[in-house]
Amino acid sequence: MSKIAALKSAVSGTALPGRVVPGLVAPLVAGATYARLLHLLVGWIFAGIVLMVYPGTYGKSLDEILTASVSLDTLLLALVALVPAARRAEGVQARLLLVPDREEDIAVEPSRTWADRRRTAGWLIGRVALGTAVGFATVLGLATCYEALTGPRVLWYLPFTPLLVLGFGWFLVYAGRLQLAMAVRLLGPSPAERLAEAELRAERLLERNRLARELHDSIGHALTVTVLQAGAAREVGDPAFVAKALEVIEETGRQAMDDLERTLVLLRETPAGANGAATEQPGIDQLPALFDTARAAGHPVEARVQVPPGTLPGVLSRESYRIVQEGVTNALKYAPGEPLDIRVAVRDGQLELRCANRLPGGGRSAAGAARPPAGGAGGAGRGATRKGGKGLRGIRERATLLGGEATAGPMAEGDGEWVLSVRLPLRLGS
Repeated sequence: MSKIAALKSAVSGTALPGRVVPGLVAPLVAGATYARLLHLLVGWIFAGIVLMVYPGTYGKSLDEILTASVSLDTLLLALVALVPAARRAEGVQARLLLVPDREEDIAVEPSRTWADRRRTAGWLIGRVALGTAVGFATVLGLATCYEALTGPRVLWYLPFTPLLVLGFGWFLVYAGRLQLAMAVRLLGPSPAERLAEAELRAERLLERNRLARELHDSIGHALTVTVLQAGAAREVGDPAFVAKALEVIEETGRQAMDDLERTLVLLRETPAGANGAATEQPGIDQLPALFDTARAAGHPVEARVQVPPGTLPGVLSRESYRIVQEGVTNALKYAPGEPLDIRVAVRDGQLELRCANRLPGGGRSAAGAARPPAGGAGGAGRGATRKGGKGLRGIRERATLLGGEATAGPMAEGDGEWVLSVRLPLRLGS
């Protein structure tokens, strides 16, 4: 068929014969169709066994048989649904035989709530009812076809045989699809389970973001100090200064390795008790060591930490250390050699963190302060370039998660200072 004819056929709404026939036949020969039929017939077999045990069929009318069978089946299935493991067993069986597009659409967890048990009972009763209907329809359909093809009027029925087979096959296809839809609806995760799964994914995402911030803060700080110390040592050339710089580089590198090991432990999901030393994180009590590292890098640091011991919760102490560490790292990178003023205090139920440094060219450096060489790590930018950096964005994220706020930027024009100010509530979530 030419392209024009194909286009006309598509516009007129008639499909090409070569596509119609496979579309009609493919579901009839698919393995999923017969796996679903087997699943349907299992429900029918269950109903048949119960019927044979009680009430039986001898000497009873059809109404009596149906009433007793339906009542007993419903009672037995409702009792089975009370067993938590029944939901898991049905979910596993449905995944294997109903062949869903996505396995997670059908849960394989045991019942945890009464709502799960009610849905399981609805599934069991619906499964047996649909399976029974399909079973009787299958038997009647096959019997009708057999009688038509073996009776005296076989030649009259023979031309309609393909249509009968096709119709019966598609009846089985849609019955299987209906069974699958019931399984997804009744055996799928409940709204509460879907919400819990979404919350778990959100927690994992937050955890990955937290680990990324930890790596950025700790490793970024270590690399900044190392580059500045190496550059200053090369520029100064004093053997004593070089020895001190190498000592600082060694200590900073060791701390960075410890931070990296802590992060890797968390990524590997090592149990908390397996390696306690590796999972300990620095807190606010280790700020003096951080300030000593900055002084060794050529920054005059004036720090006042007015936090009584035991005042801060563990998470607040750790996050405060990281915030101050990032403030110090920013000062080392963007204002090398400039005085750094740090204030950490508890006031009015809040922890206040303030890191201020002179902008390059905005103030005089302390005498004797060692500077890295021009064009090194500290000479790449000005204070204004810090506004959209990952470090400051991480500080704002930390502050927000802790219920606080963070601001960063230059002070009033002409003041010549860059200030990072963070306020965190002592009671988390307040």
